[in-house]
Amino acid sequence: MERFARQAARDGAACLGRDSREPPLRLGRDTELYRILNMHYNKSNDYQVPDRFVEIAELALREFFTAIQTGRDSDPCWKKSIYKMICKLDSPVPDSFRLPGCPIG
Repeated sequence: MERFARQAARDGAACLGRDSREPPLRLGRDTELYRILNMHYNKSNDYQVPDRFVEIAELALREFFTAIQTGRDSDPCWKKSIYKMICKLDSPVPDSFRLPGCPIG
């Protein structure tokens, strides 16, 4: 996420999607960042990625970008506020992800 935000900052907030008419820092299902996130969290592609995940990931990307653009990334704890924001938007883990006999949370 940080790497893509830094690249966007270097490129002058160029669009991360394939369609140049999309707004800057849009994380669509056709972007490289989406592919990387999906491969990391959904290796075997067993699950349909919820739209909410895409929305929150896009919001996080924009937060990283803004922090980099405004110089907040010079603070050693600069990511903490972004992680707190993401945590507040988090959804409960669906039952389908739970293994029998293994309580989560």
